[in-house]
Amino acid sequence: MILGPHFSDNLCQSSMGISDNKILSFTDVSVHNNPKDCWVIINAKAYDVTKFLDDHPGGDEVLLQVAGEDASEEFESAGHGSAARLMLDEYYVGEIDPLSSPVKKRAPPTQLSVKRNTVTPQLPPTTNKPGNNHFIIKLVVFFLALGMAVGLGLYSSN
Repeated sequence: MILGPHFSDNLCQSSMGISDNKILSFTDVSVHNNPKDCWVIINAKAYDVTKFLDDHPGGDEVLLQVAGEDASEEFESAGHGSAARLMLDEYYVGEIDPLSSPVKKRAPPTQLSVKRNTVTPQLPPTTNKPGNNHFIIKLVVFFLALGMAVGLGLYSSN
């Protein structure tokens, strides 16, 4: 494979062998952005993780949110260990051309409700935080127990 002057010989020495390296642009990877064809970029390398979607411990949605994009920051911030890094070799597609321009990240999808030419954004359903409900339940139980104790005390004194 003929490489441009911006690639060093060390960059192309991967476990896959020099003849297996493909040079891809950010645009090349950006079209692989759906559940049937999901690629990500991690540390200037492209990976086809389509077959890994169902097995990803964090769920497929995590990967689909960064499909076709540079996911280096998300990968590193998730605290992946050496096992995850070794697994990447299995999904390796090629190197990212450092001279290509990154594609702008897609905005997260929003749910819209269209009614009579009016667009009303709808927020995702909120989940009650267990900590808040737990506190309220404890208060209710406390006051019920206190009321029963006072009532029992009044009843038994008569």
